[in-house]
Amino acid sequence: MKTGGIDSGQIQAMIAQLKAAAQRPEAMAPGVLRPDAANAAQPSTKVDFSAALKGALDGVAESQNKAEALGKRFQMGDESVNLSDVMIQMQKASINFQATVQVRNKLVQAYHDIMNMQV
Repeated sequence: MKTGGIDSGQIQAMIAQLKAAAQRPEAMAPGVLRPDAANAAQPSTKVDFSAALKGALDGVAESQNKAEALGKRFQMGDESVNLSDVMIQMQKASINFQATVQVRNKLVQAYHDIMNMQV
């Protein structure tokens, strides 16, 4: 059944893909650390904060670059790129950036709280 030029079957298939992607554990945002069974067995693993932060920021930058490149390909008329793919990638990049800004805000707030503590 076509609705306004869009096949409702395609819409249902896209919704099913989004639901499946949301339930995969690897669908987490870049830089988000998740506990693994192997890491849980080790009592104290040393994590380098600067490396973790750099990895997260690189992941956000990569996501934004990928969204921009996909958007440019769509604008140039590349028929292998769908508008829905472009919009989904742009939303992923936006969410990743917003999460990064929120983490930065929390870090700045924690820094101010520590600096204002009386010793």
